[in-house]
Amino acid sequence: MSNPNSHQESKKNYLRQEGTLNPFADKVCDPKFQEGEFFDPRDIVQVKYEMLRRVRVEGISVTRAVEEYGFTRPTYYQVKEKFEAMGIAGLVPDKRGPRFPFKLHGDVLKFLQSQLVSGRPIGARRLSAQLQEKFGIDVHPRTIERALTIKKTTQS
Repeated sequence: MSNPNSHQESKKNYLRQEGTLNPFADKVCDPKFQEGEFFDPRDIVQVKYEMLRRVRVEGISVTRAVEEYGFTRPTYYQVKEKFEAMGIAGLVPDKRGPRFPFKLHGDVLKFLQSQLVSGRPIGARRLSAQLQEKFGIDVHPRTIERALTIKKTTQS
């Protein structure tokens, strides 16, 4: 016989890994999310969808919906806009963290590009050490490789 708590923990871990674990699951007070196995307040995609559906199909007010599902009004409108533009995929939270190498711009990027001489290889580790020495910033070699690859493809 399987342990239901084990299944719940496993699902919670999966939601966390995928970035869809609702950090405010305890604020969801719609009764259907409290009484069964189908509706799960920890699944943020499901919670967002049901919030939008209730407003659009059942006609509840946005104010009541955000109270029942643990969101703010501005968040509701952001969720609605993303859903209208992208469908269900718009309900999946964006990946966290920087989306570009924020340390590598301006003079730092110019310096890196000046170190690239055609036919003369230079390693990203060496460039990383040079950035530490010249600018006092710590940049992972893979970040340097990605930034220089991105820059090359945008120049082509």
